[in-house]
Amino acid sequence: MNHPEDYRGRQVVVLGLAKSGVQVAKTLHQYGAMVTVNDKKTREESPEASELEALGISVVCGGHPEGLIHPEVKLLVKNPGIPYSAPPVVRALELGIEVVTEVEVAYYLTAAPIIGITGSNGKTTTTTWIGEMLAAAGMKPIVAGNIGTPLCAAAESAKPDDCLVVELSSFQLKGTEAFRPAIAVLLNVAETHLDYHGTMEDYITSKSKLFANQKAEDTAVINWDDPVCRQLVPYLKARLLPFSLTEELTVPGVFVRPSYVSEGDDGLGRSIIYRDEDGIEHSIINVSELMLPGRFNIGNAMAAIAASVAAGADPAALIEPLRTFRGVEHRLEFVANKSGISYYNNSKATNSKATVTALNALHGPIVLIAGGLDRGSDYMELLPALQNKVKAVVALGQTREKIGRVADLAGLAKVVLVDNEDSAANTLRTALHQAAGLAEEGDIVLLSPACASWDMFSSYEERGRIFKEAVHTL
Repeated sequence: MNHPEDYRGRQVVVLGLAKSGVQVAKTLHQYGAMVTVNDKKTREESPEASELEALGISVVCGGHPEGLIHPEVKLLVKNPGIPYSAPPVVRALELGIEVVTEVEVAYYLTAAPIIGITGSNGKTTTTTWIGEMLAAAGMKPIVAGNIGTPLCAAAESAKPDDCLVVELSSFQLKGTEAFRPAIAVLLNVAETHLDYHGTMEDYITSKSKLFANQKAEDTAVINWDDPVCRQLVPYLKARLLPFSLTEELTVPGVFVRPSYVSEGDDGLGRSIIYRDEDGIEHSIINVSELMLPGRFNIGNAMAAIAASVAAGADPAALIEPLRTFRGVEHRLEFVANKSGISYYNNSKATNSKATVTALNALHGPIVLIAGGLDRGSDYMELLPALQNKVKAVVALGQTREKIGRVADLAGLAKVVLVDNEDSAANTLRTALHQAAGLAEEGDIVLLSPACASWDMFSSYEERGRIFKEAVHTL
């Protein structure tokens, strides 16, 4: 797409009345575009419509009318979650109309450098951590996008000496063309969102668009231990700054000394090292000093260190936020200990790899609550972790029978399938009560669904909040 000011007097359609859609509609309207916002929800379900109409923006609710997309439309900005198979998107592509997400619009609006973070797991934790590290280093981070301020609003208000720290999904990145972050971070790639992308190839291609427009003066932070991430290295045009738990890097990057030797290695007594461009090693922190549990959070910490030093932070300034950061809500979040049983909320685990990672991070017999939207996975990736870490499984949602079958294959004697009740909240409460009944003193009850929430809940946040409320009222 072009700069938003180039759409003055031209017709633009914004598809989706979510928070980002409302903001991008306001932004394009301010630049003089003739904006129409469309959402399948009814007018009664769209309280944002009145605010936009008061500004002179046309809003169409209750479905996608046939004439919405026509040859005079010059740009379609879609909510990232709306699939490319949606009729308005299909029609726009047939007519050769540009189809982008808010990320592309925001890129043209900001004078500040952008740090973009993506990956199948760990995005929110790493994004938040980078924000705290840069603030501790005396810089001016603005955490925006999927977390924090809507990206377009942050981009417009950001000054050249600010830094936009942006969590980016594959859905958002797929709808970009010119987007170029100064620092691009790829944490990992796991099989997920295939219901949206169709194939792993499309999913990986969407993720890799984070690096597509970078230049030699930019920085690419890559997980050196992830084979998919590593396959992208020959195609990178930016300066490479890898991080690794398994190799002591001889090039500039972040690593653990001595390196990890196995998945179960807890890494205690080991140091995180940053090797700079001159080959000088900076010992940042001992792994045992990190507040967050799990090997994967050590990887998130190393990625955040790499991005922060690439942005100009003094390595010594990163020690305190590394020691004090306690994580983000719904990411392996400790909820309570009741009658000697510990309860953890990991509602953000929307794929099998995220659940396996959480299981491996915790020590003690685990009663796992899992299940949700069926995206076609067989969940066999859970099998080894169920065999080694879990004493019982309580499964709910569309995938309860699939997950139950994997639990049976793991040889678990206690597998409970929870039927849908009158509300999603009551179904989850029943699952929690079943799990609590299967747990004993010293055990852990873990909500880590391995599935998206949309079969029952509006978001993983809603699912996690209901779980926590239910734990506190046990």
